[in-house]
Amino acid sequence: MENSNLPTDELKKYGIIGEDHTFSKKLSAEDIQKFLQGYAIVADNDKNRATFQLTNNNTQLKVIFLERDKSLPEILKNSEKRIEYSDIMEFSNKLPPELPALEKKAFIFDQETGKVAEFDFIRHTTELTAIIADLRDATETGRYKNELLKLKAFMQDKLEAELPPEIAKEITSDLNIISKEIGTVEGILTKQHDNSQKQEESDIQLNINDPDLYQDSNRMREEEELEQEEKRRFRR
Repeated sequence: MENSNLPTDELKKYGIIGEDHTFSKKLSAEDIQKFLQGYAIVADNDKNRATFQLTNNNTQLKVIFLERDKSLPEILKNSEKRIEYSDIMEFSNKLPPELPALEKKAFIFDQETGKVAEFDFIRHTTELTAIIADLRDATETGRYKNELLKLKAFMQDKLEAELPPEIAKEITSDLNIISKEIGTVEGILTKQHDNSQKQEESDIQLNINDPDLYQDSNRMREEEELEQEEKRRFRR
């Protein structure tokens, strides 16, 4: 092996190398070379994903386990009907298991390309909010706001735990992003509700001034008056 400082015990634990210190046959020569250069090895299994990456001059192994709330095929299928949201829990060998990280994603189907685009709630917040606003759908905007509130609550709960300062700082920064975006979305919802109310009022006004409806109403009133007159004559 080229690097004698590799964390062999951990590499054996995860099956990346065998007892003879040779890399798994599941890895190609290119995979191994990239791995030694700092690239991550990714292993997917339905809802789960694991990434392995060498750090600190290849002396330590960074391991991250991701658990989706839904399988990727299910997410892609659902996204063809409406915007699909998914939570990904992240467990790291650098953090206690009771303090996982959470990634929230939005999957949006592009009718023109026939492809599904993935948006992260932190990295693509502004872009995602703009897409939702362009839909001009209060129900969809409300769904988005609820997902933002869930993420905010998760972050607030995590900040109450004892975290390393650098991690707490990162979460606080993300929390500020989400809190700001919730305010933006609430403003969008207010405008959408106002526009909807104005449209309803406009529809009512159009109905009142509709000449056809006015003539129909007069005709019905005249018919009722004739009917009442006929009844009075009959009683005589």
